[in-house]
Amino acid sequence: MEHELKTLTARLLAQRWLPRSDRMVRRALVDETFRLELDRRLADVGLQLLDNPYAAHVGVSLQAEMAEPVFGAGREYAASNLGLARDEIALLVVIWSLIVLPKRERQVTRRELVDDGQTDMFGGDKPMAHGDSVSGSLAESSLVADFGPRLGGKTKMTIALGKLARLGFIERRNGIIGEGPLLDVALDYRVMADRIIHGTLGEVLAAAGHAVPETNAFEVADVLPDTDDSDDDAGDNR
Repeated sequence: MEHELKTLTARLLAQRWLPRSDRMVRRALVDETFRLELDRRLADVGLQLLDNPYAAHVGVSLQAEMAEPVFGAGREYAASNLGLARDEIALLVVIWSLIVLPKRERQVTRRELVDDGQTDMFGGDKPMAHGDSVSGSLAESSLVADFGPRLGGKTKMTIALGKLARLGFIERRNGIIGEGPLLDVALDYRVMADRIIHGTLGEVLAAAGHAVPETNAFEVADVLPDTDDSDDDAGDNR
């Protein structure tokens, strides 16, 4: 176990995120003793594991109390410790809203992209899905057309999209924006969803022709599906 713990900790620090399907990550998610020791080692250096069962990846971040000692109160960190300007953070939140909000609704209701708008009486029996089956995409041209005037225009948005891709929040392929490994890990749905759905941004998105869900997805979920990893591992052992 010692070698695996050391290896996983080093990989998380070096790579910043790992897929939930990774063998060592899966062990951390289902083996309580292994997870407790991993958490202790990360905590020893002021870090914590970012583990969201609805995301396809895990990552690491600073513990909240370490942000000030590490980053200080300098102006360069007033908006983001990733070096993102306010317009870039606004673009990130818009993309998160358009991809993750509907994705989470599909996940908790056990629908996939191909099922949108349809009722499935057996949906509750499906395992929770990750990836392209539930996570939609956006056309860069449409995003620029709809939000460019508010976010600095095409050139500035194109530069911002490149930065968000390098940081791991999005993936860009042939003019299409998809979910990156950190989009659903680094931004907390439980904190952001209601603020967006019932806030000014929800109105801005709707005015641009991008309807957001009417309610927080967890308000319609009877039971949060947090056992999928255990079920998957049990299947691997059969």
